[in-house]
Amino acid sequence: MIKSYEELNDTQIDVLREIGNIGAGNAATALAVMLDDTVEITLPSVKIVSFDEAVSGLGGPEIMTVGVLVNFSGGASGMIMFLLDMEDAKGITNILIQDDDDRDGLSELKLSAIKEIGNILASSYINSISMLTGLSIDLSIPYIAIDMAGALMSVPLIEFGTLGDKVMFIEESFLGEFHHLRSNIIMFAELETLKAIMERLGLEL
Repeated sequence: MIKSYEELNDTQIDVLREIGNIGAGNAATALAVMLDDTVEITLPSVKIVSFDEAVSGLGGPEIMTVGVLVNFSGGASGMIMFLLDMEDAKGITNILIQDDDDRDGLSELKLSAIKEIGNILASSYINSISMLTGLSIDLSIPYIAIDMAGALMSVPLIEFGTLGDKVMFIEESFLGEFHHLRSNIIMFAELETLKAIMERLGLEL
């Protein structure tokens, strides 16, 4: 039994990448319905990286970021965080509520829209795990926060840091005829969850 993400071998990491790829495809479909637009996704970049590398991938610890956090439990346990930089957050909410006036920044209504997007995209990834493994997984209500990337990343670090320094870091771009969105997903599953996923897929952990 491995004791941290650092001990995952290449085959096991490839399995996690494939789950990320399937989740990204499901997320593109969900986003297309939400935006009423044809949405294609560029090939997502799925990496197993350290917390520090994830923060760098977001633009650095001081970049202002909108984060939506969803915990999952049941047959699989962990957390998933959907992250947008401020400009993409404003752009996507302006589309959803048909408002191109940025003077109010991110109002409560816009934050509610981002929370719903994050919830839908997080669900797409978790559903991909459930579909592949047959595990029954429950999702918490989504939590939203605006803060520097370093501060947002401290949440999974505090909760899961004792299990290792690695997270699944997914970079993706959704391209529509009229709308474009770049986002990041951070996913951290508990080791028992990784073991259950690998066993369901015929791999040992």
